[in-house]
Amino acid sequence: MTSVPNSAGWKLPARYAAVAMPLILSVFMSAVVSAIATLKSIGLVEGIAWIWLRAWSVSWLVAFPTLIVALPVVRRIVAAIVQPPASGRR
Repeated sequence: MTSVPNSAGWKLPARYAAVAMPLILSVFMSAVVSAIATLKSIGLVEGIAWIWLRAWSVSWLVAFPTLIVALPVVRRIVAAIVQPPASGRR
């Protein structure tokens, strides 16, 4: 894998976007959801950080492959219900 130099130092080649986006999304979403579920379930107890970290790691192991499979389907559904942008406009 070769990185592409830019003003920030480097970027991954575009071909990795299909994996990088669900990877980053799954980290954030599973962290937030598992934190809320853990806090709601047991409250602010001693050792909550380690309890949450274990819960998050299991959540992420499910979330990442789920996003890899679900995102193409979701993109097709969104494309079917949303009008494309007018040409020349974003």
